[in-house]
This record gives sequence, C-alpha cells and structure tokens, in this order.
Amino acid sequence: MEHKNITLEELKEKSPLARTKYALIGIDGFVDIIVHPVDKRSGPGDQFKAISTITDFSDRIASAAGKSSNIEFAPSVEKLGGNGPIMANAQCAHGLNVRYLGALGREAVHPVFQDFSRFTDAISIADPGVTHAAEFDDGKIMFGKMASLEGITYERLCESLGEAALIDIFEKSDLIGIVNWTMIPYLSDVFRNLIERVLPELSQDKSRIFFFDLADPEKRSDTDLREVLDIFSQFEAFGQVILGLNLREAEQVDALLGFDPLPINPENLQLVAARIRERLALHTVVVHPVADAACATPEGTAYAAGPFCEKPKITTGAGDHFNSGFVTARLIGLSPESALTLAVATSGSYVRTAVSPTLEDLAEFIRSW
Repeated sequence: MEHKNITLEELKEKSPLARTKYALIGIDGFVDIIVHPVDKRSGPGDQFKAISTITDFSDRIASAAGKSSNIEFAPSVEKLGGNGPIMANAQCAHGLNVRYLGALGREAVHPVFQDFSRFTDAISIADPGVTHAAEFDDGKIMFGKMASLEGITYERLCESLGEAALIDIFEKSDLIGIVNWTMIPYLSDVFRNLIERVLPELSQDKSRIFFFDLADPEKRSDTDLREVLDIFSQFEAFGQVILGLNLREAEQVDALLGFDPLPINPENLQLVAARIRERLALHTVVVHPVADAACATPEGTAYAAGPFCEKPKITTGAGDHFNSGFVTARLIGLSPESALTLAVATSGSYVRTAVSPTLEDLAEFIRSW
C-alpha cells in the first residue's frame, strides 16, 4: 500500500528527531491485574477454561439474578497501568525524553512502578488506583478501584513541586499529555488552574503540543463533559491541541455536540473527526476504532486501516499505544496519514507482543504487515 511506503520514507527521515523531544505525561496511575474469568476448572493454576466472550460473561451474571454466583478471576499478570503510565512507557520506547507526573504512590512508589519511576524521573503525587482487567476474545471489562485518585488536585501538585517548578517543567516540554479525565474527579479544576496560573508564564511557542484523552466518559454527566471539552479549546491559546477519542467516545462527543449519528465507514469516520474538530475549534481530533483510524487537522482529514489482530496477546493498553504512536509521529513532523499509520502499527505491534515497540520495530512491522 502506498501509504505504508510514504510512512516508511517519512519515518526514516524524521525518527532521529525523537531523541531531541521532551514530553511531560500524566496524570493517573493504576496497578493493572490482568484476569481471565473462569468458566470450568480442571485443576489448580492455569488448568481452566476461560469464559471466552463478553456475551457469555453477561449471560453467566444474568443467570444469577435472584440467586447468587461465584465467578473466579484467574490472575494472569500484575503490571503498571493507567492511561498515562502506559502511554509514557510507549513514548520512552519511541525514544522521547519522558518525564512522568502522576499517581504512583503517595508515601512510597508502588513496586510495579519502581523501574518506570526511575527512567521517567517521575513525580508521584497520590496513590495509584487498582484495576482488574477481565480480558475476552471480543474485548475487555475493567473493574476499577480509584478513590485514591481524588488526591490529584492542583493544590497537591503545588505541594509536591511548588508552582515555580511546575512552570519550569511545562516550559521544557515539547509535548504535554494529560489523560484519563473520566476517572480523576478534580482534573477539570487542575486544567483551569494550569490555564490561569501556569501556561501564561510559558514562552509563547505555538508548536507546543497538548494531548488529551477522555478515557470512556460515559459515567460522567453531559454537563461535566461539555465543560471539559470547552476547557480543551482554551489550551489552543498556548499551543496545538490533539484530542484522542476511541469510537465510543467519538460517538458520545459527536452526539453531545448536537450531530446526528452516522453509520461508521472510512468516509464518515473522517467526517465525525472533522465536525468535532470544527465545533470545538481544536487543532486536531483523532478517532480510533479497533481496526482503523481517522483524523482531522488544519491540513484536512486522513484515514488509515490497521493491522487487525483476531487473537491478541493483550488488549489492555492498546489505545494508549495508539495515542503514543500518533502523538510521537506528529511531534517529529510526520504527515497526518503517516501519523495514523504509525499509530495503528504501534497498537498492532503491542497487542501481538505485549511489548512497547521502538520506532525501528515499527518500521519493520509496517514493512511486513
């Protein structure tokens, strides 16, 4: 495909720039425990048959109505999680200079974040949440405990760093990515304080990128969601905003903005991205379903099909890897279509290997898919 060849050419030229770029990523943190709900067990350990689909899981739960049921979650792996840490890990693999700011442990950094904290020179401001991620052949369901994330406030940021140090960190960053708005109750207030007290103190560099990800806002009110979307627009005065949305999020935002639903195909996916971008007055909106992606930028719209994987090794973190690939690509100057291609390659490689790929890995992956 022609877009693959163009991406490889652009990547060859631009990838050395990655090591010259500085990213500040935040602001959540989770201990992810990947689990498989057990259907039938034949012995200890991994001697069981997992419930294979979300529909089968829902049927099992529904059958317990008016009765009771005991569903075992067999743990597969315990690892660092959260949209921010996973995205930061992926950007480290891309070669960016990454600093992390988020919830890795209040009194001491949690063991799953120890190595991550060292290589990102992390600043931890609260205890992490805990997620049990039940993975199925057709998706995943996240069961989260996140009361500790109420500790993420602007006051806590200033208490941990000092406002002057916070300004200095922002000033040095080419990319500022703050994700997982849905699960952090006071994040809109943090955004308002950044706009009022930090960003006006920075050099007015319009090439600075701000990246935001909502992280499944279905449980938040329409009022809260509309408020934060308007806040994202205010960041445009200080740089270029990229808003990342999965398909479900894009459909929710699209409806909230008053648009009629559309059947999803490559053309309409681009249309949805474009009308959200125009209505919110943002630099870029990128929408990523499972099998493809589209974006709208000042240059127009673009689309890329992805290397869909029917039997992924892991799915938790796929969206964060997509975001990392897209934002890194734009940060080093790739065109919109090439950025989408690198993004779907990043998530495609990750779900097959459970390892965050380097840019060199991605070049090889794009050649071979």
